[in-house]
Amino acid sequence: MNRPTAQPPKSIPSLVDLAASVDRTLERTRKRLLAERNEAGYWEGELSSSALSTATAVIALATVDADAHAGLIAKGLSWLERHVNPGGGWGDTIVSFSNISTTLLCRAALAMGRPADDPLATAADAWFSQRAGSMRPEDIRRAVVARYGKDRTFSVPILMACAIGGLLGPNRRAAWNNVLPLPFELAVLPRSWFGALRLPVVSYALPALIAIGYARFHHAPPALPWRKVRQAAWPNASALLDRIQPENGGFLEATPLTSFVAMALASSGQGHHPVVERALRFLKASVRPDGSWPIDTNLATWVTTLSIKNLDDPLPFDAEERERVLEWLLRRQHSTVHSYTRAEPGGWAWTDLPGGVPDSDDTAGALLALRRLGGPGTPHSAKIRPAAAAGVAWLLGLQNRDGGVPTFCRGWGTLPFDRSSPDITAHALRAWIVWREDLPEPLRQRVEKALRRAARYLNRTQSADGSWKPLWFGNQHRHDEANPVYGTAQVTLALLDLGATALEDHRLESALQQGLDYLQRVQNPDGGWGSGEEGPSSVEESALALAALARAEDRTSSSPPSHVLTRGAAYLTGATQEGATFPAAPVGFYFAKLWYFEKLYPLVWTMGALAALKVTARWSRPASANGSASS
Repeated sequence: MNRPTAQPPKSIPSLVDLAASVDRTLERTRKRLLAERNEAGYWEGELSSSALSTATAVIALATVDADAHAGLIAKGLSWLERHVNPGGGWGDTIVSFSNISTTLLCRAALAMGRPADDPLATAADAWFSQRAGSMRPEDIRRAVVARYGKDRTFSVPILMACAIGGLLGPNRRAAWNNVLPLPFELAVLPRSWFGALRLPVVSYALPALIAIGYARFHHAPPALPWRKVRQAAWPNASALLDRIQPENGGFLEATPLTSFVAMALASSGQGHHPVVERALRFLKASVRPDGSWPIDTNLATWVTTLSIKNLDDPLPFDAEERERVLEWLLRRQHSTVHSYTRAEPGGWAWTDLPGGVPDSDDTAGALLALRRLGGPGTPHSAKIRPAAAAGVAWLLGLQNRDGGVPTFCRGWGTLPFDRSSPDITAHALRAWIVWREDLPEPLRQRVEKALRRAARYLNRTQSADGSWKPLWFGNQHRHDEANPVYGTAQVTLALLDLGATALEDHRLESALQQGLDYLQRVQNPDGGWGSGEEGPSSVEESALALAALARAEDRTSSSPPSHVLTRGAAYLTGATQEGATFPAAPVGFYFAKLWYFEKLYPLVWTMGALAALKVTARWSRPASANGSASS
């Protein structure tokens, strides 16, 4: 059953009534957000169940041993049946539009456990054929490759699943020839060479490169002598795959990646590989009672730092609560070279679980949260300062030559996760700003240089309409699935944090004003924000845009008109029923080709927006009897 969508307010109340409504919403939102903490004092959140993840897990279980996993396979297929979209396709979440990738994976899963004439399969074939021409192998391949372009990180695994499910024809070699080859043998080369090698997958996809590359080689081997050369590389590649697998079996804590590795190995005679055995344990441990799987186990570190950043001042923690969450966050910092990505110590991953990999967005979030938990002069500042310095240095080491910041690895540059992006750069910039005055002098000088380079990058990457397009969050209602409202909100917040001194640079001041103008211009008639084009408002985008505009309210040159803030506030209070409900919208990540929702996002960002609104000079004036205050 689909989750409820955010409903706009029927009318905007008087300013006196709206101020009272904001107060009630803020109080209830804060209370609910604090109640979402677990017994250990931090937030785990809850990721949406995913048709894509469920389909890949079913295929993996069936490929390894269909009889042994018949119960899980049947439950997974039943979940898919309950959540098929009208028309016969599937989206990644229960509120996502159908897309060719997830529909193909679900269709392949049906082939593993349902008869060929199953009505679900017939409807899926018809849905795909309407968009790609037919279910012929050449049309499947063309449609998948067109969706992802030169990046094979997802196109090759999807085509492999189609080959395993029989969608690419009965002839094994012919079917696997439609799966694009991956050079698994290159994985045994020194990791420092990977950027120069221009691998066709992003840095985090090394397990897929090895396992799927070998499976394709096994089923459709090249001619001699290259066949012998590649075969000779397999023992070392296999051993590397074994070494980089997390102890719990889940690569990146991600069901799709773990499932793709397991099905690749099992399909190529490696079903008893220790990597497969651990992957199966992970899949069995992460299945939900309803038979579905999420896209990832949890985003505990990410949603915890988001919560801390967005709670209002003073932080509503007593001394014991503050100490618990602080110690938990400090323990999440990676203290050794990561065995998987070879990342240096000092970064944070999105999760507290073994499959997490240090990345720039989560490291920036952790640094901002640490500053709120223990700034200068607090009892915790001494223990936080070394961790913060290490995190700042880690982020500095990731900055690309163009001044921007990528997600995982510096210098790869050709594919989205390894390319600089405005939203991640803005987040890193904010983290550097809050710590720069509390760092050793050599490190502070590096930060100053990095800030200038990052600011120039943000200035260069602004679109002509004043927006910035992010990497991590998409909007399914937009024609290109991008989310300039999210990206622009993040960058304008960073430029505001730079402060008046830095913004004496006319180009930055102009960029900030254009970004704020864009947010005002794309506000929907209902007072909320959505894709920046035609499409419904969401709590998430509305809260992010409102927070950025509220932060700018006290800047004389950039102050938005009062009606923009009041309409935005009215939308948020109405859409959340004054803090009683927080409907989540699907967001895309990995350049908006993979979708999920997280139940804490609308809650956290509503908290941040209303907290920012309440401290603005205009909003905080006492309401007059005639209701004209705040106007």
